[in-house]
Amino acid sequence: MNNVAAGADHEVPSPSLPTGPPESAVNSAAPRGAVTSAQKVGLRRKIKGFVLLTKPGVIELLLVTTAPTMIFAAGGLPNLWLILNTMIGGAMAAGGAGAFNCYIDRDADRLMKRTERRPLVTGEITDRQGLVFAWALSIVSVAYLTLLVNPLAGALGLGAILLYVVFYSMFLKRRTTQNIVWGGIAGCMPVFIAWAAVENRLSFSSLVLFVIIFLWTPPHYWPLSMKYAEDYQRAGIPMLGAIASAKAVSVQVVLYAWATVICSLMLIPVGGAGWVYGLTALLSGAWFIWKCHQLHQRALAEEATSRTAMVVFHASITYLTLVFVALAVDPFVGGPVL
Repeated sequence: MNNVAAGADHEVPSPSLPTGPPESAVNSAAPRGAVTSAQKVGLRRKIKGFVLLTKPGVIELLLVTTAPTMIFAAGGLPNLWLILNTMIGGAMAAGGAGAFNCYIDRDADRLMKRTERRPLVTGEITDRQGLVFAWALSIVSVAYLTLLVNPLAGALGLGAILLYVVFYSMFLKRRTTQNIVWGGIAGCMPVFIAWAAVENRLSFSSLVLFVIIFLWTPPHYWPLSMKYAEDYQRAGIPMLGAIASAKAVSVQVVLYAWATVICSLMLIPVGGAGWVYGLTALLSGAWFIWKCHQLHQRALAEEATSRTAMVVFHASITYLTLVFVALAVDPFVGGPVL
């Protein structure tokens, strides 16, 4: 679930786009493949639209942290049905939150090239269908986690959905440049859900994993917002990468990257992580910090480009994946660091 309601999207917009361009302008700029009122959407295309509403790319990243956290919490391989049910429930919770986000952000999505092909923008899914789908998937996910994992996991799943939908999407995203920092809390919840699934409680080790993802989110997302700065400016969303200079953003990216790596090493003394995790966290962390420093150096020389920023974005995903894969392997082959 890297991320449930991870992951990050505010005031509920009106379908008439009161703050955007006139309807004729929106229609004239409709993306290729948009559905007109005279067209019917086939079943296959409709199903694909519902799948896209869940933001499957975000779900995939969220799930990267779930199974490894469960393995580490158990000190070995937990019951496979427990892993499967936790991942299914978590994926549905993330998908429901993602669908709510698409509904809430549908006005902004019409104005951004990055999101103009989303199903609520193209008309493959109607607003009503999208909202009903979001409610249904969210309710089923909480019930699924509660009944097939445990009540604590269900409560945490509900909390993750509320954090992403209400706290981030409806309140933070359009109000502050720190939106992704505090909104990123939702993306940290999967490790809590995973830990609760195994131990039916939370621990200090799970808090360390939570903070790792919390600190990792800004250097992961801000480079992306640098690439799509014009999109966010057009939509009136104050992402830091869209309104601050490349120099200012790169400083924050470097600082958060250092904090992330330092926090990741805390799992050794606090959680008893072994040498496999420790060595991987150290080496991959050094590489991630180096990539962030490269972005900063380019920014200082006024040579930072969207391509440079995306190198850091992709590096952040690789880094987090390596750390959590090592977390999963560590209980089986990792001895004490010292």
